[in-house]
Amino acid sequence: MAAAARRYRYVGPADVQASVADAPEGWPIRSPVDLDAYLSAADSRDRDDPFTYVIDAAGTLRLAPRRSEHVACAGGAEVLGAGEIAFADERGGWVVTEVSNQSTGYCPGPASWPAVADALDRAGVDHPEGFTEVVVFRRCLDCGERNLVRDEDYVCALCGAELPEDVAPRLTAQPPTDHHPH
Repeated sequence: MAAAARRYRYVGPADVQASVADAPEGWPIRSPVDLDAYLSAADSRDRDDPFTYVIDAAGTLRLAPRRSEHVACAGGAEVLGAGEIAFADERGGWVVTEVSNQSTGYCPGPASWPAVADALDRAGVDHPEGFTEVVVFRRCLDCGERNLVRDEDYVCALCGAELPEDVAPRLTAQPPTDHHPH
């Protein structure tokens, strides 16, 4: 049996979360028809950029325009994955051309890929074998700032302190809230 997917809670600024409390959740994508309907209805300016996505706790892909906050796309709830995703119309259907785990609101780890792949598989959308851009997040133990680690440079962008290289002081990973040990 596969291990339960990790859930990520929102860890971004409270004022951002409050500012989008009434925003609509992302559009659920459960089939190629859903994706085609969403992309066909999207503003043409949005189709040229990656979209904001989350994988909700039920494992469904939800999409919103790139300028949307991930926490709004998720309706404020925990997610199994989050980031940015781009599509292209190939062979008469939409395929994923780019997908990342870049969400500074949820800071999902690279290990969130299986949840993303599963949601895309269940929706019938072709995709790469993994993230096309992998982002690593760490919280500074000195100042508390969330950081994107780039080029293996584990230094806080705000205060210059060393960031933890291991995932022990993770930002967001939480076991599923409905997990019951046997």
